[in-house]
Amino acid sequence: MAVPPLLTLNNSVAIPQLGLGMYQVRPDQVAKVVATAFDAGYRSIDTAAMYGNEAEVGAAVRESGLPREDVFVTTKVWNTDHGYDNTLRAFDRSAEALGLGPVDLYLIHWPKPELDRYVETWRALERLLNEGRVRAIGVSNFGIDHLRRLLDETDVVPVVNQVELHPWQQQAPLRAFHAEHGIATEAWSPLARGRHLNDRVVTSLAAKYGKTPAQLVLRWHLQQGIITIPKSATPSRIRENADVFDFELAEDDLLALAELDS
Repeated sequence: MAVPPLLTLNNSVAIPQLGLGMYQVRPDQVAKVVATAFDAGYRSIDTAAMYGNEAEVGAAVRESGLPREDVFVTTKVWNTDHGYDNTLRAFDRSAEALGLGPVDLYLIHWPKPELDRYVETWRALERLLNEGRVRAIGVSNFGIDHLRRLLDETDVVPVVNQVELHPWQQQAPLRAFHAEHGIATEAWSPLARGRHLNDRVVTSLAAKYGKTPAQLVLRWHLQQGIITIPKSATPSRIRENADVFDFELAEDDLLALAELDS
């Protein structure tokens, strides 16, 4: 299967447009899941401290035989570790667990505005970037107001904002803000946890292209220029989700999918 295309972030670091999400993947499943993904062509793995599988992800990457520079690894600082010093300590734990050297992308998992500490947390990420301990920094689940505050009060523009995004929740205003400021959009839960894959529009278009509904939805993401990280621990689905580079949705079909936004 084809290796996913690369998108260039606003700091010139390249990220694979399709990656594998590790949310709720048990530590004892990680080795098989990551090996299957690499065999299917994935070169990007998205984990987080709160997932409890960073050490296993790092071991799987090391044991894969792939050059380290060919694998893009993302992890995140969790809500309980907000604040400048807390974030630096949290990163030390994540980096040690992964054991991969510099982390490719480090994200703030949630803004937690009630703590009013995400700007401090972001400044810690800026330090990690300046020290070369991470290659890129970004955020997850940030709204426009959160992003605007970072842009106003700090020095580095996030390379990505990772948010829930799929045809039924298209996040148009947020994506427009991202585009205006050079922030890439990354989708978690790109398949909406499978809740809508039996939608009539999706199933009819999937039949038209000879693809599964999941493949059709992932192809929609790719053609929108969205980075996407579908999660699965099932080998057949991991391979299915990677098999989305041999077809292209026509413009009228993209318009039909745009109408699903609710």
